[in-house]
Amino acid sequence: MVKKVGILTAGGDCPGLNAVIRGAVKTALYNNVEVYGFLEGYQGLLKNNFVKLGLNEVSGIIHKGGTILKSNNGTNCFAVPETNEKGEKVFVDKSEEVAEMLKKDGFDCIIVVGGDGSLKSARDFMLRGVNVVGVPKTIDNDVPFTDVTFGFNTAVEVATEAIDRLRTTAESHGRIMVLEVMGRYAGWIALSAALAGGADNCLIPEIPYDLSKVVEKINKRSEAGRNYSIIVVAEGAKPKEGTMSIREIEESGSGNAGLDSVKLGGAGAFVAKEIERLTGQTTRATTLGYIQRGGNTCSYDRILSTEYGSLAMQLAIEEKFGRMVTMLNGKLQSISLNEVAGSDTKVGAKSSNLKLVDLSGDMIQTARRIGICFGD
Repeated sequence: MVKKVGILTAGGDCPGLNAVIRGAVKTALYNNVEVYGFLEGYQGLLKNNFVKLGLNEVSGIIHKGGTILKSNNGTNCFAVPETNEKGEKVFVDKSEEVAEMLKKDGFDCIIVVGGDGSLKSARDFMLRGVNVVGVPKTIDNDVPFTDVTFGFNTAVEVATEAIDRLRTTAESHGRIMVLEVMGRYAGWIALSAALAGGADNCLIPEIPYDLSKVVEKINKRSEAGRNYSIIVVAEGAKPKEGTMSIREIEESGSGNAGLDSVKLGGAGAFVAKEIERLTGQTTRATTLGYIQRGGNTCSYDRILSTEYGSLAMQLAIEEKFGRMVTMLNGKLQSISLNEVAGSDTKVGAKSSNLKLVDLSGDMIQTARRIGICFGD
């Protein structure tokens, strides 16, 4: 019988994390199960650093952004950096030690709230004998086998409001305004915000763009008497004959750089500079950045997060380990973590099994019908 469950929030912070924690804790307490939160994601597992969670700890947090457990997106228990006797940097697999500590501390299950790489690590801990349940988390909405991830709708609302605000300046000054939003490999936020905000152009990672097509769209608007334009750019968007705007790539000991190791930056600024050069029209870039995932959580994400947290704990209580909660085809359910982690079975390597924008899907087709240009 499950008596003691741990929960951790890994990767970047995201609206709805606290609601997940609250849903899990309240479900546990009503079933006489003890809950402990590991601090700073997988760093908490590595350091065996956890705190007890009760009603007082989760009271009044459902609306708050961030995570009361803190997070860390730089820890891989399967490849921990150390310095050897020669002074060289090496990576050591500490996962067996972590699994032994969890067993010694009496944890019956660990709930991992995270994205692509974090859920891959959760699956790999299963191979070390740890009982785990996963909760999908990313505002990019790119975790497979789930209709939507919590935090995504909050991010889209923030991006949509930003477009509304940029439009007033664009109209007043006859400018082209470029808004860069999050979305490393999937353009869900950019596409949704472009549709909701009435943008004229939308550049996403799934469609390498040709800026001459964007310029054509801008010129047609000018000819029609609309001397301003709004361009939404996902941070991972790239030109047809170029690459993503990469700021840096962090070293990884997994043998796979991993998606989280690639730090993007500058896609919107690049587009703005080139558009101004090609059109001669004043162009300004705004990078929304971390504003998208901070602040209060929207009502939709509060509900979804509570459902996910509660079901994750229920799965743990029923000993249905090795699964990830999901909203699939509008129904709350669960799926095997093996399917989510993808075909890469190398322990410690980060997954790349992402849910990308369906280029034949309804949203793309609607956007094209109303004249949104994707630069193709």
